[in-house]
Order: sequence, then structure tokens, then C-alpha cells
Amino acid sequence: MLRVLAHPAYRRLFTAQVLALLGTGLATVALGLLAYDLAGADAGTVLGTALTIKMLAYVGVSPLVGALAGRLPRRAFLASASALRAVCALGLPLVGELWQVYLLILLLQTGSAAFTPVFQATIPDVLTDERDYTRALSLSRLAYDLESLASPLVAAALLTVVGHDALFLGTGTGFLAASVLVLLTRLPRSRSDSEAGRAGAALGIGPFLTTPRLRALLAMNLAVASATAVVLVDTVVIVRDLLGRDPSAVALALGAFGAGSMVVALLLPGALDRVADRAVMLPAGFVLALGLAVAALTLSVTTGAVAWAGVLACWFVLGAGTSLVLTPTGRLLRGSAAPGGLPALFAAQFALSHACFLLTYPLAGWLGARAGQPFSLGVFALLALAAAGAATALWRTRVPARAAWPGQRPGSDTG
Repeated sequence: MLRVLAHPAYRRLFTAQVLALLGTGLATVALGLLAYDLAGADAGTVLGTALTIKMLAYVGVSPLVGALAGRLPRRAFLASASALRAVCALGLPLVGELWQVYLLILLLQTGSAAFTPVFQATIPDVLTDERDYTRALSLSRLAYDLESLASPLVAAALLTVVGHDALFLGTGTGFLAASVLVLLTRLPRSRSDSEAGRAGAALGIGPFLTTPRLRALLAMNLAVASATAVVLVDTVVIVRDLLGRDPSAVALALGAFGAGSMVVALLLPGALDRVADRAVMLPAGFVLALGLAVAALTLSVTTGAVAWAGVLACWFVLGAGTSLVLTPTGRLLRGSAAPGGLPALFAAQFALSHACFLLTYPLAGWLGARAGQPFSLGVFALLALAAAGAATALWRTRVPARAAWPGQRPGSDTG
């Protein structure tokens, strides 16, 4: 997998991604501490509002980015978006009112909504070989998983010697470094620079409504959002209240989810050399439904060490199932894009997938609090099962890609 880093342009871009992810992780910890300073016991409400603002920015801004990205110089666009995030992060420790926090969060997440889909659409232009691109997708997935594990540890180490305001300095530094690395990278001309790309750039959401495999991806996004919402929203309640474990067990449970995702990210490139995306992604939805169902049953009929072991195993399975869907998604989008339409398609996927999170995050919190965690897990298992079934019904046949990458085997199935 690491051989793809021998490509100089991709190596710089991947380093920029890692630095930006580390900055984002530090900001997550720092924002929680800042919210507590400003709101005390109401810090949870502040963070909930900030998370909602984040999702609204992602859903609202990404399609607009997809429409504009092909008309602007890509390197300058990416560098500017990352610089905007840096300025906002550096400004957060200077504010003293909640509305100022919300405004800076909105601007920061707008920068993320502009940067991420355009960055994702840039990688296929840099890595034109199918196998290299597949390995880059797995490496990217691995970077996200490592960030979720490493950032809290780095933040904890820094907090032993500095205050939490200094974490925002680390965040801003990470974003600025990413901006500089992008500026230093020579990017190939994108297909979206063509007139055809400009004319079709605003239609990124359209193919999701008309192309069967992309409609199936919409359903799989809902399955992923169901599992992810349970893990991110309800883990602390399940571990602390239902199982009576200490705070370190929360980190261990989240680590099990990340470990499942990492294992798949490491093993999947070899598998995707031999099998089609469809054969990997469709079963993953049922894996997510099964993991949620077993977790609901485990919490309903077992207690103590048995329940704890069951939760860890189920969280590992949920992480694996999530990675089975997310890792090949870039290949699916690349193979489904019309000439010049890749940035818009990545932007649409970014917005639509986060629209699913906008639904499942509050639902997970509300159901868990009012109906209990086993019932909530059961509901999300049914939701994931329905999504997986819909995806299977929508993606029945193997359709050749409309825009194959150089070197693709004749007649190979990408969608």
C-alpha cells in the first residue's frame, strides 16, 4: 500500500491530508474544553449546536463547491480553503461569546466543505493507475482511522504542558501547513477544466437520482450513518451507564470501531484487485445491520463481562462494515463520472452522505434517551437492513463504468 507514496505529488497531498486531520482532531478536543469554559454544564448543548452547524455547512456548501470548482484554479482554491480554516481556528481562543464561537465554526466548516470534496476529486487526476488509486483510497481511510485514535492522545499529552487554547494553535498550524504543501504541489490539469465540465459541474446531485449504482450508494450512505451515529453518539452512555465501565473503556470501545475499520483498509486493496466494488459494498450493508442487531440482543440478554466483550466485538464489526463501504466509494464515483464531472460528483456525495448524518445523529440521541439503548440499536439495525436491501435492489446488474481510468481491464466491473 505504501508504494503509492513514491509518487511525489501524491506524497505531498497525503501529508497535507494527515496534517489537516491532526489539526481537526486537536480542534475537537479544544472545542469541548472551550465550550465548558463558556457554558459550564450546558457545554453539551453548545457542542450539539456546533455539530449541527457543521453538518448544515457540509450539506449546504458542498453542492455549490461542486458547481464552482471547475471554474477556479484548483491549487489556489484548495490552499485558500485550508487557509480559511486556519484563520478561524486561530480566532477561536480569542472569542468570549457563544455567537462568536458559532460564527467561527460555521466559517471553519465552510472551509472544510470546500476543501474536502475538491481534494478527493484531485487524487484520481494525480494517480491515473487503477491499482495506485485503490491503494490511495485505503491509505486515506487508514489516515482517518489513525487520526481518530492519535489526535486525542496528542491532545492529552499537550494538555499536560499547555492550556487548551494552545491546541487551537496546533490546529491552525496544521491547516496552514496543509495549505503550503498544496501550493508546492504541481497538479495535473483536471478534466473539469473543460467546457463540458463547466457546463455539467452543477449537476453533481443529478446522477445520484438517475444512475442505479449511485442510487444504491445513497442507500449505503444511510446504512453507514446508522452505524456511525450509534457509535459516536451512544457509546459513552452504553459503556458508562449500562455497563458501568470507567471512562477509559469509552476510548477502548471507540478504538475497537477504529480497529475494525483499519483492518479492512489494510486488507481491501488486494481484494479489490480481484473482485468488483459491487461484490464488496453490497454485503457490507448487511454486515452493519447484523452488527447492530447483535449489539441490541447482547445488551438485552447479557450483563457484565459478557456484555462488554459483545459490545467490543460488535463495534469492531461495525468499523469493518463501515470501511467496506467507504473505502471503494471513490472508485465507484470515479467510474460513474461523466467527463469533467468528477469534482461535482464528489461534492454531491459529500453533501448527501452528511445529510444522512444530520438525520441519524439526533435520532440516535433521542431514541437512546427515551426508549433505551437496546431498543435504539434495534431500530438502527432495521434502518441499516432496509438501506442494505434497497441498495441491493437498486444495484442489480453489473454496468460498465462510463469513464474508465487508463489501464482498466476491458469489461471490468466498477459499478
